[in-house]
Amino acid sequence: MTQSKSEFSDQLILTIDVGSSSVRASLYDQEASVKDNFQSRRNYNFETTSAGGVEFNADVLFKLVLQVIDEVLERCGKRCFRIAAVAMSTFWHNLVGINVAGQAMTPIYSWADTRSSKEAEGFRQRIDEVQYHGRTGCVIHPSYLPSKLMWIQEALPQTFRKVSRWMSFGEYCYLKFFGTATCSFSMASGTGLFNQNLQDWDNEVLEILPIERNQLSPLIDLDNPLRGLIKPFSSRWPSLNRIPWLPAIGDGACSNIGSGCSTPKSLALMVGTSGAMRVVFRRNKINIPQGLWCYRVDRHRLVMGGALSNGGLLVAWMRETLQLPQEKETLECQIAEMEPSSHGLTILPFLAGERSPGWHSSARATIKGLSLHTKPLDIFRASLESVAYRFAKIEKLLTPVVPENQEIIASGGGILHSPTWLQIMADVLAKPIFASGVREASSRGAALLALEVLGYTEKIEDVKVPMGSKYVPNWGKHDKYLKAMEETEQLYQLMLNNEF
Repeated sequence: MTQSKSEFSDQLILTIDVGSSSVRASLYDQEASVKDNFQSRRNYNFETTSAGGVEFNADVLFKLVLQVIDEVLERCGKRCFRIAAVAMSTFWHNLVGINVAGQAMTPIYSWADTRSSKEAEGFRQRIDEVQYHGRTGCVIHPSYLPSKLMWIQEALPQTFRKVSRWMSFGEYCYLKFFGTATCSFSMASGTGLFNQNLQDWDNEVLEILPIERNQLSPLIDLDNPLRGLIKPFSSRWPSLNRIPWLPAIGDGACSNIGSGCSTPKSLALMVGTSGAMRVVFRRNKINIPQGLWCYRVDRHRLVMGGALSNGGLLVAWMRETLQLPQEKETLECQIAEMEPSSHGLTILPFLAGERSPGWHSSARATIKGLSLHTKPLDIFRASLESVAYRFAKIEKLLTPVVPENQEIIASGGGILHSPTWLQIMADVLAKPIFASGVREASSRGAALLALEVLGYTEKIEDVKVPMGSKYVPNWGKHDKYLKAMEETEQLYQLMLNNEF
């Protein structure tokens, strides 16, 4: 599959990026630079229920994928025949059930769906939790597939019996495109069903769950792409018919690669709807520390870190609920003028439960210190600080694993539009933070991995990454935040002990 640089110099990579709030298609050149006029986007929102459901119709989302591909190809014109490969990034930890005819029998269940909390506790009673985490890199939590599968069997038994195969949305798309579904090591690694060191579905987990191994897709790596679209897509997209389509890759892995965090020297701090702090490193086998998750980019690269359910989601909720100024510039100026922890509030930001590092799905947001003097702006600033404190806990766990990390690169629309929040992060974490200059890190990461598979670049770590502003920690403010973090930890322990 390797091509010379001269052969590839005028070719392009088409990326499909399915995030938690939008579907995007983009074209990248051989330098992993996005072609500005060749992009398409469709926004959507997961449907929620009062019981904790977060889901979306698989076929409606698939139609959005078709729309963005069609639109990019139409804009390309004859240049679409310069597309050398297709790469896909999708959100981790999603699940959809398919019948024997290849039809979706269930909606797509998001990582944020917490209806399987009871089943997660039942799963915990049937397996050694420490060993499970050591093998799969996942914790026992409703975000992952074991509890979701148990919940569907219990809550929707008729639907469960109609499902012949369980897969992620990316696999579902490829089933439609190629008539077959395969699962990348990357997507499998975020399921809670995959043994990270053996790089195979975990037999001990499957023995407990009400599914068989043949109900999961065969595992492949990125260097084993699919080719040959089936009808009607072979005639719909002739330029994409015979080129390689890489299997879908986890969005978190792509985001790290795309933002320039491909080595242990750089931590990725991402705040979108949710939040994550991750590091990528090359290692075939790993002992996974408690409190962190561990997934894969591919067979050679691991991605380790922690995730927050409440990132940009918390900010959006606060802006709407507190009726804060709609002009972002006005709000930014107001919170920038405030001193660290000057509001006297302590917040646990668990609107959607806690993921890393404690993984308490039933945790809920708490505000301590409200008074008649408290203003909406105080609550908002305290919320931004509280998210930074959660990242500090993750960073502390990561340091022994990758002590060589020297910088943090921030990405995601939830934080890049707020210099004040970036400065808060730098002051809390006591490390310099660089704002990523990459607009779509997951999409760019998928393109870079495709370039590597094609043989255009030997080391994606050497590809130049655009960077934005640098935020240097203020040590005086850091000391104030240390005290505030101690108070937050005390409140957190009270919550764990049900003492309020």
